[in-house]
Amino acid sequence: MLSRIAESLYWIGRYVERAEDTARILDVHLHRMLADPWADEETACRSLLAVMGVPPPEQPVSAARVVGLLGLDESSHSSVVGALAAARENARGARETISADMWEGLNATWHGLPDARRRVEQQGVHAFFRWVRERCALLAGLADATMSRDEGWLFLVLGRSVERVDMTARLLSTHVRAGGSIPSWLTLLRSCGAWETFLRTYRGSLDDRYAAEFLLLDRLFPRSVFAALSAAEACLTDLEPTGGPGGQPGRVGVATEAQRIVGRARTNLEFRGAEELLADFPTVLASLERTCSQVNEAVSRRYFRQTSAVLWVPEAVA
Repeated sequence: MLSRIAESLYWIGRYVERAEDTARILDVHLHRMLADPWADEETACRSLLAVMGVPPPEQPVSAARVVGLLGLDESSHSSVVGALAAARENARGARETISADMWEGLNATWHGLPDARRRVEQQGVHAFFRWVRERCALLAGLADATMSRDEGWLFLVLGRSVERVDMTARLLSTHVRAGGSIPSWLTLLRSCGAWETFLRTYRGSLDDRYAAEFLLLDRLFPRSVFAALSAAEACLTDLEPTGGPGGQPGRVGVATEAQRIVGRARTNLEFRGAEELLADFPTVLASLERTCSQVNEAVSRRYFRQTSAVLWVPEAVA
């Protein structure tokens, strides 16, 4: 596979996941401020911008300003609209490797962005975030149902998994900055679509240990950090030719730096208890964010062109 195509598929996976998770984080943030009328809006908004890696402006920051920066800013690939537009631009350059259904889904989502913005003005931001989650779920389903499990699929799932680890760590960071209250855990689990599964797993016992254990360590829930790291590790293993005889793995370690980084991060979670992780929670989350950055650099060096990032000519969103 051409490195240009592999890079485009990797970033389609990352951008679609980023759009969905950013919409989830913003929805949680706004709900929390509405539920707590004594919360300092300025402090909460600046904290959220810091968690998402966006430099806060010098002017006073309101919830509407945060929605504009993280939700509707066309010029930033960190925003919901910018990420969806970037995913469509990458798909435009890799149309020969994705299915027609997937391209039409991305294209229809991009053409629906102007209507979605008008929906923000008419129905509020929550309707917009719900629309984004539905479109991203549709795109994920189309990819699962129509793409062959070849190298292109592996790069798309790798990008999705790396972004999921990063965004789940950022989502948990919003909880840490909120003071770690039980209502905050409730909102957090709902934002991940994990509330019902969590209730069935832990029989309704909601406390710090169980909630952190579920979102960090659960092997079966696909949005947990451990499950996403395991998926990324499996993709990296399948992308590397086997070094041993008879198609077996080589005798010593793993073949690439990306595999080493992901494997260390997974092991660091797998063999630590929930209490130990909670005692060092901010450090654990910061380490996961650094891991995603290092994996991205290692994957780029190994598989993609050693030039500047792919820049497709963007089309303005009317």
